[in-house]
Amino acid sequence: MDTFKVLVVEDSPTMRQLIVFALKRIRGLQIAEANDGVGGLKKLSAEKFDLILTDINMPIMDGLKLVSLIRNDPQYKDVPVVVITTEGAQEDRDRALALGANEYITKPIQTAKIIDVVKRLLAVSG
Repeated sequence: MDTFKVLVVEDSPTMRQLIVFALKRIRGLQIAEANDGVGGLKKLSAEKFDLILTDINMPIMDGLKLVSLIRNDPQYKDVPVVVITTEGAQEDRDRALALGANEYITKPIQTAKIIDVVKRLLAVSG
């Protein structure tokens, strides 16, 4: 059984809990959390993750900046990134995908949607 490491970057504790709760329904995931882009980068430099979920609107460093930094890092250029945001606008979506996000989920979050996307990106069945 493979174990996958997933990083959740989200400044709202409630939202982060919700995402983590959804992820815990998938077997074999190790979940780490960060509450902003800078915290996320620290975690990414300390260990290797298989999947990253990030919010866009965060203090200090927003999710789009984080995505572009991740994509410019040779170690992470191929790691799937899921952007989760209240920004439902097409241009935000296009920007996130242009920067290298693999998926774009808008809030309010549906647990089933997160589970589907994560399973597909990690190619896990459980």
